Amino acid sequence: MADVMAMNEIEATASRLGLDLSTIDLDSIRLPGDDFGIISDDEDIYQEDNLEFDTGFGNIIFVDNLPVVPREKFEKLEGVIRKIYSQIGMIKEDGLWMPVDPDTEKSLGFCFIEYNTPQEAELAREKTHGYKLDRSHVFSVNMFDDFDRFMKVPDQWAPPETKPYAPGENLQHWLTDVKARDQFVIRAGSDTEVLWNDARHLKPDPVYKRTFWTESFVQWSPLGTYLATVHRQGAAVWGGAATFNRLMRYAHPQVKLIDFSPGEKYLVTYSSHEPSNPRDANRVIINIFDVRTGKVKREFKGSADDFAIGGTGGVTGVSWPVFRWGGGRDDRYFARIGKNIISVYETETFSLVDKKSLKVENVMDFCWSPTDPILALFVPEMGGGNQPARVSLVQIPGKEELRQKNLFSVSDCKMYWQSNGDYLAVKVDRYTKTKKSTYTGFELFRIKERDIPIEVLELENKNDKIIAFAWEPKGHRFAVIHGDNPKPDISFYSMRTTQNTGRVSKLATLKGKQANALFWSPAGRFIVLAGLKGFNGQLEFYNVDELETMASAEHFMATDIEWDPTGRFVATSVTSVHEMENGFNIWSFNGKLLYRILKDHFFQFLWRPRPPTFLTPEKEDEIGRNLKNYSKKYEAEDQDVSLLLSEQEREKRRMLKEEWDKWVNEWKQWHEEDKLERQKLRDGEASDEEEEYEAKDIQVEEVVDVSEEILPFE
Repeated sequence: MADVMAMNEIEATASRLGLDLSTIDLDSIRLPGDDFGIISDDEDIYQEDNLEFDTGFGNIIFVDNLPVVPREKFEKLEGVIRKIYSQIGMIKEDGLWMPVDPDTEKSLGFCFIEYNTPQEAELAREKTHGYKLDRSHVFSVNMFDDFDRFMKVPDQWAPPETKPYAPGENLQHWLTDVKARDQFVIRAGSDTEVLWNDARHLKPDPVYKRTFWTESFVQWSPLGTYLATVHRQGAAVWGGAATFNRLMRYAHPQVKLIDFSPGEKYLVTYSSHEPSNPRDANRVIINIFDVRTGKVKREFKGSADDFAIGGTGGVTGVSWPVFRWGGGRDDRYFARIGKNIISVYETETFSLVDKKSLKVENVMDFCWSPTDPILALFVPEMGGGNQPARVSLVQIPGKEELRQKNLFSVSDCKMYWQSNGDYLAVKVDRYTKTKKSTYTGFELFRIKERDIPIEVLELENKNDKIIAFAWEPKGHRFAVIHGDNPKPDISFYSMRTTQNTGRVSKLATLKGKQANALFWSPAGRFIVLAGLKGFNGQLEFYNVDELETMASAEHFMATDIEWDPTGRFVATSVTSVHEMENGFNIWSFNGKLLYRILKDHFFQFLWRPRPPTFLTPEKEDEIGRNLKNYSKKYEAEDQDVSLLLSEQEREKRRMLKEEWDKWVNEWKQWHEEDKLERQKLRDGEASDEEEEYEAKDIQVEEVVDVSEEILPFE
C-alpha cells in the first residue's frame, strides 16, 4: 500500500513538472543510503565491536541482599535505605521501589533507586557496594544498565576467536626522513594539519590534513609516537608518518584533559561533572589507560575537593595533572598530593607503594626528579613560625629522606628540576623583619654529589622581583629575569666555575631588557629572551657561550614560543586570543625569519617530539669533532637547493615578464583597431604623436543668458 502511495506521489510530481515518466527508466535510479555514500570514521567500530549503547537508565541502581520483611515493616526498611542513599545524591520523587511477592506479601530482598543524574548513581554504586547493613545482609549494588550485559554472558565458556596477526605501520618511520626535517601539528578553524618544517625551501610541506579531527585540542605523546585527539566519547591516539591511522580509542565520556606518562605506556584522562545539588562539589573521574591495549588499569573517582592541592581546594581547585609521573621513562611510579599525604603508586599492580601513603603534615607541593625516583616536597611553616618550613628529598620506593633543608620566614616556595636531575633550584620568597615586604633567594641542591650539598644564592639587589627562571637543558647554567617592569634585568649563572670548585658563579647580567619569559634551546647554549603579552612579542636571540646577542626581532602580539626538538628552529605564534595577525613564524636558531604563515582562527602549534638518540656520548663527541667533514655533504645539498630556489625565482620573474609583454601587445592591438575612430574624432588627423600637432588658441563666444528689461524714458 505504501509503495502505491509513493508511486502516486511521483506521478503527481511528474505531472506538475511536465515530465513524461514513460521516457524514464525508474529501475536504473540508485539512491544513496542513509549515509548518502559517505563512510563514517567510526564505520569500523560498528562493524567490529559489539558496542553497548546508552539505554537511558544510567541514573538507576539495583540494590540486592536487603532483608526480606513483611508489609508492616516496609516503611521502616524504606526509611533506612533512603537515609543511606540520600546522603550520596538526590533521589527522585517516587524513585525508591521495592518489589513485593504477591503470594507472601513480603519484599523480595532487593530494590531500585533512581537518582537525578547518572553520576550520582555511579557514586552510589561505588560507595555502597559491599556495604554491611548487618551480619547477614551485605549490599550488592549494580547499575541497572549492566543487566543487559550480564544477560548476554553465555552459560558455557568458549575460547575467544583468534585473529590473524596483521603487521602495522612503523610508527617511527617519520624519523628516517632523508632531509632530517621535523614535523609539527597546527589547528586553525575546524582543520588540523600535520606538516614538515621544510626550512630549506622556506615553507611547510603538508603531510596530513583532516577536518573536525578533534573536538577540543590535540596533543603529542612525549616521544612523538602518537597524536592524541579529544572527543565527547573519550580520547583516541593516531600514528604514522603520512597516513595517521587511528591506533586505539579510550572510552571516557565528557573527557576534558589528558596526560601521557613519560614513556608513553599510559594515558591519564580527566572529566568533571556538575552535581544535581549546586552546593556540592563537582564529581571528578580519572582513568589511567594502557596506551597499547586501551584497557583501564586504574580508576579514581571523587569530588573536586578530593583532588585539589592539599585536599582543601574548591570546585575549580583541581590542579592538572593530578597525577605526576616520576622515576624516568620506565613509567614505574606516579603520585598525587592529598591532605597531609602524598600517595605514591607503582604501575606493576597500580596500588600504593607499601600499601600506604606517605604521611607529611601540611605538605603543600611536590615534584619528581626527571630521571630518578626521587621526590622533592615542600612543607610551609606551622605553629605561627615556631616550626620552620622545609624542603625534603625522599627516595622511592624506600621512602628514605635523602636531604632536608629548613627554611625560615617563608611566604612562598617554588621548585625547579634541571632536565638531567643533576640540580634542584628552590626559589624562596621570605618576609623581611617587619613582615611588610618580601625578598627572594635560591637554595641550590647538587643532587649527584656526595651528601647532596646545598648552596644559597642571593641576588645583588635582594628586593628584585623574580619574573622568570629557567635551567639550561642538559647543562649546568640557568637564567633569571629579575627587577621591575617594563625593563627588568636578565642574569646568567653557572653551577661550575673555571676552577670547577663546585661554587655557583654569575656569568653576566643584561640590563634593561623588554622580556618576561625565557626559552632555552633543547640543545642548550642558545636562548630566546621573549617579551610576551604586554611587551607585544619582543624577541632577542642570545648566545650564552659567547655572551652576545645574535639577533633582535619582533613577532607582534606573539602568544606562544616553542623550540623544535633539535634546537635548530624556533616557532612563534599568535593564537585566537587575539583577533588579528593569527598564524605562526619559523625562525632559525640565530634569529633569522625563514617564513611566515597566516591562519584565521589559529588555536595550536606543537612540534612533534623526538625520542632520545641512540648514539653514545662518545659517538656524539666524535661527530662534533668531525663536524666539518659531515657538513660538506649538507652544505652541497644546501647550495643545490639555493640554486634551485634561484632558478625558481628567475622562472617566476620570466613568467611575470611574459605576462606583461602579452598584456602590452594586446593593448597595442586594441589601439590599432581603434585608429579609425580616433581619426574621426581628430578631424581626419591619424597620428598619435603630440609633436606633430600645432597648438592654436581659439576664441569662442557663447551666450550665457538673455534677459529683457523695460527701461523707463525720462
